[in-house]
Amino acid sequence: MSTPTPRGARLAVALVAAGALLLSGCTASNSGTTDQAAYKTLPKASGSPTEGGVATIAMTPGLAPNYIYPYPPAAVNGTVIARGILWRALYRPSGSGDQVVDASQSLAELPQTSSDGKTVTMKLKQFQWSNGRPVTSKDVAFSFALLKAAIAESPANWSFYTPHQFPDGVTVTTPDADTVVLTLDQAYNPSYLLSLLELIYIMPSADWSIAKTGGPVLDFTTPANAKAIYDYLTKQSSDQKTFATNPLWKIVNGPYQLKSFEPATGSYSLTPNTKYSGPGGNTLAEVDFKAFTSASAVLNQYKAGNLTVGSLDSTFASQIPALQKQGYNVYGAPAPARFDSLTINFKNTVNGFDKVIAQRYVREALQHLIDQPGYVKSRGVYDGAGDENYSPMGANSPFPTAYGDKAPYPFDMTAAKKLLTDHGWKVAASGTTCADPGTGENQCGAGIPQGQKISFTLASANTPAYVGSRDLAFSSAAKKLGIDVKVVTKSLNYMYANYGNTWAPANTNDWAMQDVGGLYLAAGYPTSNTVFNTPGSFNLGSYSNPAADKAITASVFGLDAKALSTEGTLLGKDLPALWMPTPDTLVIWKKTLSGPPETFQAMLSYIYTPEQWYFTKETK
Repeated sequence: MSTPTPRGARLAVALVAAGALLLSGCTASNSGTTDQAAYKTLPKASGSPTEGGVATIAMTPGLAPNYIYPYPPAAVNGTVIARGILWRALYRPSGSGDQVVDASQSLAELPQTSSDGKTVTMKLKQFQWSNGRPVTSKDVAFSFALLKAAIAESPANWSFYTPHQFPDGVTVTTPDADTVVLTLDQAYNPSYLLSLLELIYIMPSADWSIAKTGGPVLDFTTPANAKAIYDYLTKQSSDQKTFATNPLWKIVNGPYQLKSFEPATGSYSLTPNTKYSGPGGNTLAEVDFKAFTSASAVLNQYKAGNLTVGSLDSTFASQIPALQKQGYNVYGAPAPARFDSLTINFKNTVNGFDKVIAQRYVREALQHLIDQPGYVKSRGVYDGAGDENYSPMGANSPFPTAYGDKAPYPFDMTAAKKLLTDHGWKVAASGTTCADPGTGENQCGAGIPQGQKISFTLASANTPAYVGSRDLAFSSAAKKLGIDVKVVTKSLNYMYANYGNTWAPANTNDWAMQDVGGLYLAAGYPTSNTVFNTPGSFNLGSYSNPAADKAITASVFGLDAKALSTEGTLLGKDLPALWMPTPDTLVIWKKTLSGPPETFQAMLSYIYTPEQWYFTKETK
């Protein structure tokens, strides 16, 4: 374990203080809790557009970009600049949670699928590259080829990949410049397939099919050439100081081009792509994305009037009335298909954790220690700006579980203790131990020896602040039952790079649980494929359950409209992770800025559409 820096040590102290506040807040009255009515209504567009102006966007603290190529290798822990703004995906996510794509914003018309589900035909719209060339079916085929090259080098290079699934078994043909045909070796649920096509970023084949600067154009349909091209582009993307000057990155099909990038901070500026042929007027003269290291710094910049649009950490929900008086619109809701959880590492062997956590009754007991209603109400955690959630489907999901909003394992210390004592554990505040080893119904379980304690490390992200607060509350509740949960604060970027069994197996014993905030599934079709199926590339903690695999497969390949609800119900009860409440994502923008309301709603899912925004004549 690394030694904390002075800054990290100070942050740990701050989180301990927050935890003390939260423990009193969870048991106190709700007075002062944020009134959700103050931000639950989406403001309408207002004013008449005027040309020009600079919109300054606050990025999520700790997630400053360090990569520009749309498919960063897993080894670089890449966060991509302006994903979906410089290079459009084949289909644009809607961000609303009630449909898979926004057809009006997509590069292609909605796909047509054959009766057997194995042939998908797409017609491209008339988009063009910033150098004036049209976006063609060849560019789509090129993008598929590079994605396959990335996966061939390492399955972890695309976090949405599951072996033997898309794009494996997908053949791309191009009958003409405007038509793309996918031939699939197995039929997929159409909604699931659309959610994957949202992730295919289209890149310029005529300009990027090279393996060295100034080199010849290569035939990317040859796997060896595709690999060479991929290696060249990813190497070019590692040179951050050339992001704004490298001719490769000047060729975009989205509404903006990169003007400048600051490697030291991750802040960057965009200017309109004058050749952009898609929807939206590009009214703004410039869009600046500003990086921050803390949520409090973002709040201070809102108060100073230096930010035009962005999100606000729900920890500061009590500031909403003041910001509204200052001239900001505020809208908030749980992000579609987002779930917050304590990710469990089922392969961590420290203190016999793998054997203990394999017992479902243990996971149920631990879930009973999470006071979701209390966390939501507490001014030390969510301050009222959150919703309870008990499955990976997310709060207010259009694919509800069989138990609806009712918690399968509600906060109940007595129930948690009973689960342990009924299975052979001696519960004591000084330390809970296995008193009756064995595999009988009322014994501790396979591989758990007599005297075994329940003790593990919980890695907690240093931002947003509510993450540390809720983790400390959970640790405190566990301690009352003699369960030792050591909370260790880490940076988000460190955790992303080092805590995932699929891409960092050497660190498997460095963490037993982790909390990085939220995880987002596809809003229109939130299956846990890749996340909770056994071979999933984003299965961070190596959860494995044949019944879950079967349910996820039914969602991915079947046509049963209830398959997703069945999947969510099974996972919600089996606890591949411990469920936490979902904070409301709070979107903030100046009243001098306007545009279609759905573009601000889409920011709940971090989908930005600045080409549709404008400053108003009335307030400029």
